[in-house]
Amino acid sequence: MTTFKEIRGTAVQSVSSDPTNPEVGQLWYNNSIGVLKGYQSIGAAWASGGSMGTARVGLGGAGTQTAGLGFGGVIGTTNQTATEEYDGSTWTAGGNMSIARHNLGGCGTQTAGLGFGGNLINPTSNATEEYDGSAWTTGGNLGTQILLPASAGTQTAGLGAGGYIGPNTNITQEYDGASWTSGGNMSTARRGLAGCGIQTLALGFGGYTTTNVANTEEYDGSAWSAGGNLNTARRYLAGAETATQTAGLTFGGYTTTEVANTEEYNGSSWTNSTSMSTARRGLGGAGTQPSALAFGGYTGTALTTATEEYTNPTFAVRTITTSTT
Repeated sequence: MTTFKEIRGTAVQSVSSDPTNPEVGQLWYNNSIGVLKGYQSIGAAWASGGSMGTARVGLGGAGTQTAGLGFGGVIGTTNQTATEEYDGSTWTAGGNMSIARHNLGGCGTQTAGLGFGGNLINPTSNATEEYDGSAWTTGGNLGTQILLPASAGTQTAGLGAGGYIGPNTNITQEYDGASWTSGGNMSTARRGLAGCGIQTLALGFGGYTTTNVANTEEYDGSAWSAGGNLNTARRYLAGAETATQTAGLTFGGYTTTEVANTEEYNGSSWTNSTSMSTARRGLGGAGTQPSALAFGGYTGTALTTATEEYTNPTFAVRTITTSTT
């Protein structure tokens, strides 16, 4: 029989206290309490982060878990211009957008963000703004006024797909850092969907036609094709940015009520993961599948400032037990 030492290269140590920086797979015997312990993956988990300064719904999101960006949104019937920056623990005020709006698209990074379209209450906007880490400046206008689109990409290679232009739409628009051009149409016209990825490897999923939908579409830079369906059809959900179609992430949204559902995409199918602590819709999203950020939104009773951080995998010290059955 193979021994632990042969597998790991070291024997199980007897120590008086748990190691401060254990390695994954490490075992030790804590002789002060008489138990065998190990350090192992415990799967995905959401943890509370620092609260936003302003509670709002329908905001845009961009960036990473440790360098996030939230902007725009609405409080009641008052559109917002406020921008907030996240450093991994705390939100601070950034430069205000020029145009107050909600249900806009957002992508890019904290120092090179992109916000486009959105709802001015009435009418819809085609305006684009670019963020440099401190201030927003005007970019090229969308070809079509739009709200509630899926968004993906970067400030110089952005993507907006689907959304609402009066009816639901399936149009795709691509940004090159100065102007928008038409891309290939989605198969399903819908609004309130989410997106992630880059301009040439993007995902669009969920949303609303005349009912909530679960279908996913994959974009290759010119055309959309069918991907695997979400496990839970919903709208007003969020996605995390990613550079690949094989590591998508979505969370939150609305079915007949606000939900906390989280799902991961592997390039062909979605798998349910750990739910958020706060169910909500119209939230902002940032980060990647293994390291994402959820913030703001509406819980069904109130706007929220809650921020949650997603990590997959997470690791923890566990006591090793045996069974006599």
